[in-house]
Amino acid sequence: METSHVIDALLPAEMASKAEETGVKKANMNTLTMFVLAVLAGAFIAIGAIFCTVTVTGDIAFGVKKLLGGIVFSLGLILVIIGGAELFTGNNLIVMAWASGRISAFQIFRNWVIVYTGNLFGSLATAVLMFFTGQYTFANGQVGITALSIAQAKCSLTFIQAISLGIMCNVLVCLAVWLCFSARTSTDKILSIIFPITAFVAAGFEHCVANMYFIPIGLFIRSGAPPAFWQATGSQPDQFMNLTVSNFLASNLLPVTIGNIIGGALLVGAVYWFVYLRKNSTVK
Repeated sequence: METSHVIDALLPAEMASKAEETGVKKANMNTLTMFVLAVLAGAFIAIGAIFCTVTVTGDIAFGVKKLLGGIVFSLGLILVIIGGAELFTGNNLIVMAWASGRISAFQIFRNWVIVYTGNLFGSLATAVLMFFTGQYTFANGQVGITALSIAQAKCSLTFIQAISLGIMCNVLVCLAVWLCFSARTSTDKILSIIFPITAFVAAGFEHCVANMYFIPIGLFIRSGAPPAFWQATGSQPDQFMNLTVSNFLASNLLPVTIGNIIGGALLVGAVYWFVYLRKNSTVK
């Protein structure tokens, strides 16, 4: 008997069913596996952030700099999706499985806590390693100044601004993941990821897991860089006064995480569940 091979991309209703099944699998994953995959995702997103920091260093026109930074940052989600890892922001979509009654609210909470913790661990570990590489001293310290400027800007947001930027960010991140549910090949997935992720970075939106790297590396440079670095760059630690641990946690990570949940779980996951998976839906 011949087996037919379908190469067409999945249609949205099929994507919704696939997203639901994926949510069930993620929610039932054993704790250790989930945590290790989350650590990998944190490191992968940090690698995208490293690539972005180096790329936007130097005198580049504003729009071009933002565009290039977004394109290269896409590497992070490409590694997560193609390589296989657990990312908190993408996992906001498992609310689709909960809304269908296939997993419990506790299972969502368990997944998000474990994955968020693992993402934080992986991002921080990467930031520590990158500090010890001394990469921030490259280009006469300009890479480090770029990292400090990015972190300072993120720690200078108001609470409402950070929530709003977080909402917009995870709408685009979860749309990138959503588009990947239609994909049949790795190439399909990569192309599905690049444009939404480039858009969120270029627009200046806020991603909690990316900020788990962007801000700590700035903190490490501000507190640990030797005098030679500051002399070479003509800068001083006092120029980055908003870059503190308290601002990292209270002014950025907390509100951005709230915004990411609203954007991903409600504005993408819940909406697509309502359209395609609710009991009385006629769109199949």
